Amino acid sequence: MAITEVSSPALNRPRGLFSQAVKVDAQGALLFVSGITSCDADGNVVGAGDVTRQTETIFQNMTTLLAEAGGTLADVVKLTVFVRDIELFPQINAVRDRFLAPPYPASSMVEVSRFVVPEHLIEIEARAARGQGRARR
Repeated sequence: MAITEVSSPALNRPRGLFSQAVKVDAQGALLFVSGITSCDADGNVVGAGDVTRQTETIFQNMTTLLAEAGGTLADVVKLTVFVRDIELFPQINAVRDRFLAPPYPASSMVEVSRFVVPEHLIEIEARAARGQGRARR
């Protein structure tokens, strides 16, 4: 079972920390992670007004959730990132760099007008191929 990056020299290189595509030679389980926002265990918003803190909290919470399924962030093959302001990309990308390692997951980032909780600046959903063995930095 392996996760490998797929890219083509005929396409432009990604402008962030993600792969154009990811191939998973899978025999294990797939995990679909619903959008995670920056909340503590009691549902309180963490890092209101601070996209760096919110992104860190989301990746920490995602790490906890993946562990419940026997996985890690190294198993993530696709991320979808929803942000209130696309200009926050550099701060979000800096946090991703601390939590993710090559080959990076395939990824999309889109700007949205609002979230259910107004204080949220970002929401991230993921797909993981549990136990695929991508090394983490």
